[in-house]
Amino acid sequence: MVHSMTAFARVERATANGTLSWELRSVNHRYLEPHLRLPESFRDLEGGVRDALRQGLSRGKVECTLRYTEETAGKPLQVDRDRAAQLVAAAESVASLISSPAPLNPLEVLAWPGVLVADAADPQALNSAALALFNDALTELKAGRAREGAELAKLLNDRLDNIGEEVVALRELVPQMLAGQRQRILDRTAEMQVELDPHRLEQELVLLAQKSDVAEELDRLVTHVSEVRRVLKAGGAAGRRLDFLMQELNREANTLGSKAFDTRSTQAAVNLKVLIEQMREQVQNIE
Repeated sequence: MVHSMTAFARVERATANGTLSWELRSVNHRYLEPHLRLPESFRDLEGGVRDALRQGLSRGKVECTLRYTEETAGKPLQVDRDRAAQLVAAAESVASLISSPAPLNPLEVLAWPGVLVADAADPQALNSAALALFNDALTELKAGRAREGAELAKLLNDRLDNIGEEVVALRELVPQMLAGQRQRILDRTAEMQVELDPHRLEQELVLLAQKSDVAEELDRLVTHVSEVRRVLKAGGAAGRRLDFLMQELNREANTLGSKAFDTRSTQAAVNLKVLIEQMREQVQNIE
């Protein structure tokens, strides 16, 4: 099964100290490119998160955002007396420079950052919970990439069916187009009342048939279509190989267009190029 590089996952878990939530977004990219947004207190997680991404994914730009909402309800409050004493001493020092200073409000002291603190959570336990939750989010992201990959494979197989139909139709049309070309030459010479050497006419028609012979291109198209199907069925990290095969398919379609001598063969080449371009756009999202 092939996997898309586009997906989204969000997981959330409540702990004794607060709520952790991860959001993972991935889009297509030539390589694996993680972008981490972590609260300062969770910076130690970066190495573990990057390792998990490298083990789980091979390509894609992945944005990983961790949010933590601390639970303070029901927790006993503590005053950092040393910090409060430093703050009061600093306030009194400044007050001595003012002729009529306002009295110091205790609530303003408590509101100062670092004076009023709650019981600190165990950082190691919190990091372990966040990393375990990240693995859950990564599992969900990979499942989403797999689901979208299955849809992409279906779309590609549909286009491959259409290419096969175009190849079969064009192969059947080639003898008819050559016969039509021969008849047009005969009709034209009849209108001009010119007598042609039958041997020379046959030589020119043979040269035209050789220049417009597309059997080799059609055979290579069939071969490339079979290889694309094989790669899709094999799955894994198939994006780069599929991209190369799209280039090969496009090359054969261009050659068909350059050899076209009939509006029907020209239209067939255009149809093939449209189908291949549609496939190429979808392949860009495959891991």
